[in-house]
Amino acid sequence: MKKVFLTFVFAFLSVVGFAQSTWNVDPMHSSVNFNIRHMGISFVQGRFDKFDGNVVTPGANLDNAKFNFTVDINSINTGVEMRDNHLKSADFFEAEKFPAMKFESTSLTKGKNNTYTLKGKLTIKDVTKEISVPVTYGGVTKNQQGKEVLGFQTKFTVNRLDYNIKYDPTGAGVAKDVDVNLYFELVKQ
Repeated sequence: MKKVFLTFVFAFLSVVGFAQSTWNVDPMHSSVNFNIRHMGISFVQGRFDKFDGNVVTPGANLDNAKFNFTVDINSINTGVEMRDNHLKSADFFEAEKFPAMKFESTSLTKGKNNTYTLKGKLTIKDVTKEISVPVTYGGVTKNQQGKEVLGFQTKFTVNRLDYNIKYDPTGAGVAKDVDVNLYFELVKQ
């Protein structure tokens, strides 16, 4: 009887220990931002106002987590309507033909402290490329409604020419490299 009980306890702990959790983006506490050098002397900052995604964790931390995110290109916002419309055009994102950017992770490697290296496939327009980005894990806490929330951020650079965003290919007016800053808070489902 004791062996049966111990087997049951170990089986239960194994199931609980490996239970997956899905965490969905909280858009009120998250942001997708970018900045790009203009004319070599200043920067244009912007953001995407509509995005969605989730992280699936096999345990209580980010180890072996899977990330999936989508950004609505039509929600681009630099604070200047004329520029936003140009960015949606065929010169840049071709939002009518390619309405979303997508990221799907392929691996996550733990570093020191609360850092990770996240690898995955970034799709912009008709190009999908493997990228590697640093992630700083903020941890898990409970929000005002008592739900568990997870936070992380990442900052990285993308060469827009790699994704067929070919306007000003010299980079003299609009730089080739775009700095991306993502801040996410996700709610456990």
